[in-house]
Amino acid sequence: MPFAPIRSIRSIADIRELEKTPLNEAVTVASTYEIFEESARAFGDKTALTFLRSGDPDDAPIRLSYQQLFQAINQTANLFHTMGIGAEDCVAALLPGCLEYHLVLWGGEAAGIVQPLNPLLAIDKLAELIEAAGAKILIAYGGAADANYWENAMALRARIDGLKVLRVAPHDETVTPMHDGDGDFQALIADQPHERLLSGRVIKPTDTAAYFHTGGTTGSPKLAIHTHANQVFTAWASVQLQGLTSSDVTINGYPLFHVAGVLPGSLTSLSAGIEIIIPTTGLLRNEEVRSNYWRLVEKYRATSLSGVPTVLAALANVPLDGADISSIRYCRTGAAPLPPELAQRFETLFGLHVHEALGMTEMAGISSIRPPGVRGPAGCVGFPIPYSQTRIVALDENGGPTQRDLGPGEHGMILFKAPNVFPGFLSAKATASAFTSDGWLATGDVGWLDDEGRLHLSGRSKDLIIRSGHNIDPKVIEDALGAHPQVQLCAAVGAPDAYAGELPVAFAVLMPSATGVEEQELLDWTKARVDEPPARPKSVTILQSMPMTNVGKIFKPELRRLAIEKTVNDLLVRLIENMPWLSGTHAATVLNKDGRLFTTINAPGDLDSDQMNQLTIELNALSVQFELEQVRF
Repeated sequence: MPFAPIRSIRSIADIRELEKTPLNEAVTVASTYEIFEESARAFGDKTALTFLRSGDPDDAPIRLSYQQLFQAINQTANLFHTMGIGAEDCVAALLPGCLEYHLVLWGGEAAGIVQPLNPLLAIDKLAELIEAAGAKILIAYGGAADANYWENAMALRARIDGLKVLRVAPHDETVTPMHDGDGDFQALIADQPHERLLSGRVIKPTDTAAYFHTGGTTGSPKLAIHTHANQVFTAWASVQLQGLTSSDVTINGYPLFHVAGVLPGSLTSLSAGIEIIIPTTGLLRNEEVRSNYWRLVEKYRATSLSGVPTVLAALANVPLDGADISSIRYCRTGAAPLPPELAQRFETLFGLHVHEALGMTEMAGISSIRPPGVRGPAGCVGFPIPYSQTRIVALDENGGPTQRDLGPGEHGMILFKAPNVFPGFLSAKATASAFTSDGWLATGDVGWLDDEGRLHLSGRSKDLIIRSGHNIDPKVIEDALGAHPQVQLCAAVGAPDAYAGELPVAFAVLMPSATGVEEQELLDWTKARVDEPPARPKSVTILQSMPMTNVGKIFKPELRRLAIEKTVNDLLVRLIENMPWLSGTHAATVLNKDGRLFTTINAPGDLDSDQMNQLTIELNALSVQFELEQVRF
């Protein structure tokens, strides 16, 4: 049977009640292929996928029913089988948002192993990932888009011996152009039988389903292994905690190279008979989609809204203009920290309380969920998923996990054991660093459990910068900046940003002999040597000396403090520029004894009540956004 909620989840006690049923009785599906087989049987002609040709709500979409989807998955798997793909062989995908991506994902897992690729990665990294996975086939988009899909695919084909490239034609293409690929995907699957798998494969829960790379711009790609059991459990657990049913409709704007878009976003919905709206090939990066988002919600009666905080920030700037969004019963975010100010703004503007979830590639996309009806402050990511174990342990002096368990309210590293914890990376060395000596997944996230069993995030022990869900390794920036002949020491950290969560910034100490070196020169130098646009720093600040620990390591917490201070100062300058009646006043940021920021503005004494209210609103928003100790003037 398709997945359906067993009981309403509103407390940790509800989860414990759910867990009284043995896991092997609660989840009996063996593979993702079986999920689609069951959904086709149960839902037949019901719409599974709705692809929007444009962001215009009046434009007719392209639809696939559950039966059609399952048949096309069979055809795709059979094509791969005829091309030599077996259970241990890999198919890579370089595609935008489109119906065909789902065929490649789930057909690839039925035939062998699928590898979604981030099209924003540089060719060198894409090649490294494909070669690490041993992918034999690359499915690439062949139309004009904001990423050079086909151009990059051809470069990869020329570079990697034996790699075959199949072209996916755009939905609006009327004439297939001549190309140098190895065939046209849609035409090739059309000739395959759709009733069954020609391979006769019986997929086991422990079989590898997919390889996901762990970051958008990490310094060295790591491929995480997902089993069919990992992915199936993520879908089942997500259905339980969100109370999803076949009457739901969701707009999935997550890219399908990202684990959030593939598993919590897609497989979960398709396991429960939900209709998924794919908002054009550009997804929510499509300006027309964003500007018409609320009208699209109204037209398709979407019942849930899900997006990373940067997406929510963009939608907060789109007026309702009378659109009826009363169908939305659940609003969820994840992948990056949710600014408290954004959560407050979303609820004020739209009456939608934003629920947070914690997910990671190493747990097949989901670790904890705040269910509908369970309210909490920003940073509360809800209840750990059923049948999981969670520990909060103290950190050692290097920010790693110890064996000392902490109680409710105490902050430490979050450790997990769960049915969807991945078996490891393709690299044994990377796998060893992902787990503690006694087998717990070391998340690198710092958080705490409250008395109600809810998990809260309070920071990260890792130095990764998270920009709109992109994981950026600071070493990428540091290597580029450090290559400048006049730079002696440098480091990169994340600066807070209300839209992106964090933006990369860098700090440098110059050589003693350096003269005439400007910060803009260093910034231009670094940007030119960082391949991935999200990782290019927004600023480079020259310091007289680098903050160091007593063992000679760069002390990044101090750099983060400097980055926050600069961000707040810049905001204050802009605030004053936008309020002419504040001209000539003094603005400054001050640190209290605990190192937390608060802001002081010396306003003129002759402000009228409207001016005073405006200033108060702006400063309070600033206080909430950066969790300042106090705001006064």
